[in-house]
Formats: sequence, structure tokens, C-alpha cells
Amino acid sequence: MIFGVEQLAGPTRTELDLVEVLQALADPIRLRIVRVLDAADATIACHEIPIPVAKSTGSHHLKVLREAGVVSAEVDGTRKYHTLRRTDLDDRFPGLLDSVLRD
Repeated sequence: MIFGVEQLAGPTRTELDLVEVLQALADPIRLRIVRVLDAADATIACHEIPIPVAKSTGSHHLKVLREAGVVSAEVDGTRKYHTLRRTDLDDRFPGLLDSVLRD
């Protein structure tokens, strides 16, 4: 952990559960968030993710994704930064993200 930055808890790679991941990805807003994170070159702050919902609703969707293990999140001061856990998901469920994110 970097000084001042806290990693929020989520399942480890071996704890990832296919049903929980699929349930998290089933919502269109959460799928949109995952697509944005997949296209990103770096971590993204909550307010930088373009979704058509209230801030509190967006926070809820990000929490569901984090608790399912789809994204990781870290807190730096008053901001939360999110990253898609593509490597963990690809290792645990090969081809899943590519299939789900296909247009």
C-alpha cells in the first residue's frame, strides 16, 4: 500500500465466483462501466466514468462490481480509483470478458 492510498477489499483470484461475476455483469450500467475500464490505459476515478445515473447509483454499481471481483478499487483522499481486474478474470475464466464485452 502506498502511503495515503488504501486498497478496498474484494475477492482474491481464487475466490472469484463465476455466478457472482456474471450477475455483476448482467446489468447494462455495470457492463458499460466495465467497457470503459477495459478501454482505459490507467485507473479511472468514479467521476470520470460516463454513466447516465446519479452519483450514489454509480457508486452502488461500482461496489457490486468490486465485491464480485470484476474491478479493484483504491481510495486516495476523497477519490476512489477503479481498475478492471482483466488479468485475474482471464486467468480464472478464460475468454469470459472477451465474450461479454464483444459488441
